[in-house]
Amino acid sequence: MKIRGSNIVVTGCAGFIGSHLTDALLAMGNQVVGVDNLSAGRREFLENAEGYAEFRFVQADLLSDDLRSLFKGADTVMHMAANPDVRSGAKDTLSHYRQNIEVTYRVLEAMKDAGVKDLVFPSTSTVYGEPTVIPTPEEYGPLVPISVYGATKLACEALICSYAHSFDMGAVMFRFANVVGTRSTHNVLHDFAAKLKADPGRLEILGSEPGTTKSYVHVEDCVRGMVIGAEYARNKVEMFNLGSDDRMSVKDIADTVIDVMGLDGVRYEWTGGVQGGRGWIGDVKNMLLASDKLRSYGWEPTMNSPQAIRRAVRDIVGRSD
Repeated sequence: MKIRGSNIVVTGCAGFIGSHLTDALLAMGNQVVGVDNLSAGRREFLENAEGYAEFRFVQADLLSDDLRSLFKGADTVMHMAANPDVRSGAKDTLSHYRQNIEVTYRVLEAMKDAGVKDLVFPSTSTVYGEPTVIPTPEEYGPLVPISVYGATKLACEALICSYAHSFDMGAVMFRFANVVGTRSTHNVLHDFAAKLKADPGRLEILGSEPGTTKSYVHVEDCVRGMVIGAEYARNKVEMFNLGSDDRMSVKDIADTVIDVMGLDGVRYEWTGGVQGGRGWIGDVKNMLLASDKLRSYGWEPTMNSPQAIRRAVRDIVGRSD
């Protein structure tokens, strides 16, 4: 897949990962049309991108606006727009269906009609559900997601595969570990930092001690991995796991947030959680991806999970030490 000197559309360009990807694509010499309805994304995340003459921002709704005109002349669509809130899926299933499955269908239809041949799509480790093989390789199956979010992303993967084979498209999909870093707006790090700012003496933690154990990757490593995977993709449909090779418990993360904030004597109050200690319905207890396939093309994360978490926490709380 050619992603240097190309015309690329990035949906969800003002979001957390999408804005970082947009910056990287522009630095590589691409012409980029960024599309976002700004319901979750933030215009200030595009400050760097808007300094490029090669960037054009379009505020549009992927559920209702005509996408064919936006995609006309594009070489590649990088479809980053989604509802990423795993927790909300147990209460608001429709938004996950519409913002993930229905939007992806509309993107694929518009690509077909506009003659765009290449797609890059961010999927998720949650498509694996509770795997019995850890680290989990791309070939693991059956895929049995336990969250609505994971199910909608798996449905999107299937749609994309079918369109690639039915309409002579190429697709590269990435199953992410938990991504952290600048411009993130919600995750456990934000939750902990906000709670500790409100009450530096105690921290309520969802679940049972020590909490779930998962892998984390910094957004800079994530975007670099996407670029490498897309450039080296040779098959009609390529699937890459993307994550660090270690993991942290929720308690480890709480310890890191407290250390970065310079607090002492914080009392942990575990809620007990749901379904045997999960933080919320659909919360996977253990996650670690095997990223050997992407590593075989030269990608390595520059930060492990603890380093990525520490740097992300410093960004959130404004500490540079």
